[in-house]
Amino acid sequence: MLPDIDTIIAEVQQQVNLCNDNKENLKFCLSCVDLTTLEGVDNDKKVEQLCQKAKLYVPQVASVCVYPVFVKTAKIALKDEDIHVASVAGAFPSGQSPLSVKVAEVEYVVQQGADEIDMVISRGKFLDRQYDEVAGEIAAIRKACKHIVLKVILETGELQTAENIYHASMLAMQAGADFIKTSTGKCTVGATPQAVVVMLQAIKDFYSQTKKMVGLKVAGGITTTEDVLLYRQLVGNMLGEKGLQKKYFRIGTSRLADKLQAAILE
Repeated sequence: MLPDIDTIIAEVQQQVNLCNDNKENLKFCLSCVDLTTLEGVDNDKKVEQLCQKAKLYVPQVASVCVYPVFVKTAKIALKDEDIHVASVAGAFPSGQSPLSVKVAEVEYVVQQGADEIDMVISRGKFLDRQYDEVAGEIAAIRKACKHIVLKVILETGELQTAENIYHASMLAMQAGADFIKTSTGKCTVGATPQAVVVMLQAIKDFYSQTKKMVGLKVAGGITTTEDVLLYRQLVGNMLGEKGLQKKYFRIGTSRLADKLQAAILE
């Protein structure tokens, strides 16, 4: 059963507004950032510059997220750093390719040395109720990932209802996701508190059923420190301290890290 979403968000927003220790919370959020560049104009130089920037944040970000062809560039640039290299793969951002092509791209990323992979579900198939096929694609990509962390993007802005978001969350976790993620950042509607509450409820229910903890990644349209503090507090309220760890909470962004660092240094 879905929770009272609006009530949860209102209560959490009040808690954030009353908090007197936001700098420490912002430091935690910065350590959970997947610093991202996913643009058509990306090149080796741009990725190298992003990696150098990633090293300078205090605390350092969790990962740098790039397109498959730049994984090796990022791995070299981040050598000896405790910063992972993540890559989108599997026909990002549309998911509209044959499964064999998706798996081949994931296998390429594994060979390039990625530490984490962000894939996206086939929303068209999901909305057409081809649930077994969607789950099968995730499972096939999970197998191709081997030991690598797999984040499954739901693209919640296209799933239409809270019930669909919950169903997609459960389906992804049952198929082997290590994280469920809100958005690609390429859709009109990115992360929303409403979608995040539903995803957290699914994570909580899945943990209750299996004792396996799955992480949450929020991404898409997150532009303010207030946004991340709200998401952090939602995770803490619904999953407890266990959920408030870098291995279970990530923030995908290309611009917000600078704002977080500035707020920490004020």
